[in-house]
Amino acid sequence: QVQLGESGGGLVQAGGSLRLSCAASGRTFSSYVMGWFRQAPGKEREFVAAISKIDTNTYYAESVKGRFTISRDNAKNTVYLQMNSLKPEDTAVYYCVAGPLISSRWSMYDYWGQGTQVTVSS
Repeated sequence: QVQLGESGGGLVQAGGSLRLSCAASGRTFSSYVMGWFRQAPGKEREFVAAISKIDTNTYYAESVKGRFTISRDNAKNTVYLQMNSLKPEDTAVYYCVAGPLISSRWSMYDYWGQGTQVTVSS
């Protein structure tokens, strides 16, 4: 069982930056692929980024490539999402997920957090 808790969301102006953190419980953090999804009001949940279990293979949605960076610290059981050059269309609830394999599909992940709100004003 893994419990995930996101933090770092907030209100920022367009062009600004935020760093999201996701702390995981348990001793098997490095056994999981970690990722981020987001859901904007009235829209379907979408994949943002994922990072492999131990090495630094990373994967991004086209909409965030070059602006967002996912990273992990297995010693701290934490995954991060550095978000730069934020746009109003990045406004959403951001969810941290954990699962066995890299995937852009929400259903492939076994655990998820409660989410943290990110609002980008124009």
